[in-house]
Amino acid sequence: MSQEKVDRYKKEKANRKQNMKKKKFANVVRKCIVMIVGLLLVVWIGYSAYDLYDTNKEPDKVQIDYRAFDDFSQGITDAATKAAEGAEAQE
Repeated sequence: MSQEKVDRYKKEKANRKQNMKKKKFANVVRKCIVMIVGLLLVVWIGYSAYDLYDTNKEPDKVQIDYRAFDDFSQGITDAATKAAEGAEAQE
């Protein structure tokens, strides 16, 4: 081996632990990013499927009970009539 190769090997051996730590850390970061992207993709697909299902579903029919409003309106009418009769009686 030439002296240049020997020196390069010694430098590589001296920094081997640091290089391995860097590679492991980069691998963990890469796996986390892939996992997050995959999770976001699954959530997006699920949300889209639910939205599609919800838009195709028939809307609920609502029945409105107007009895309370009618009673209130009739009460106001009766009160106005009594007030008008009372005013006529005083004259």
